[in-house]
Amino acid sequence: MASTENPDPETGKSEPLPPSTTPPPPPPPSSAAGFLDCRKIDVITRVLLFSATLTALIVMVTSDQTEMTQLPGVPSPAPVTAEFNDSPAFIYFVVALVVASFYALISTLVSISLLVRPEFTSQFSVYLTSLDMVMLGILASATGTAGGVAYLALKGNEEIGWNKICNVYDKFCRYTASSLALSLFASLLLLVLSICSLFKRTP
Repeated sequence: MASTENPDPETGKSEPLPPSTTPPPPPPPSSAAGFLDCRKIDVITRVLLFSATLTALIVMVTSDQTEMTQLPGVPSPAPVTAEFNDSPAFIYFVVALVVASFYALISTLVSISLLVRPEFTSQFSVYLTSLDMVMLGILASATGTAGGVAYLALKGNEEIGWNKICNVYDKFCRYTASSLALSLFASLLLLVLSICSLFKRTP
């Protein structure tokens, strides 16, 4: 066993070494606290997802606009309404927003419940992760499809004879663009939820 005494070169006697003054290492952070913070972030993200999808749905449904338009074969201008159900792409977009809003509400309630009963987290996290990815695919595809039609409404296509309508139906185009932007934001939130869930499951 090594001696803890240091011999004095003048007297030849051993002197005890001073006790170590190094402070003990700080305790590691509590894993339970980190897990709770992660669940709170999940709840906040899902609340934002519900707000974004519901707002996008309301804006898209209320985007109808009626203007006096000159129709082919009609001698005088007639009132014509532009609304989302004129296009199958916009109908698909609205249906996707309804499904995403309903899912965001249910998943938010489930996530809040897991804060109270964390013992069920491992059982429900698998389902939430899978549904987040499915909903991301649905919402992203609907946003891309509606965005293509909205671009034609803004720019038109002279090669196939499709005229732009945003110069006439400006309110309809503004509302559609706002709804698409909110839907894109919701898709990014779903992507963040999916990535975070995968990282939480990685050992």
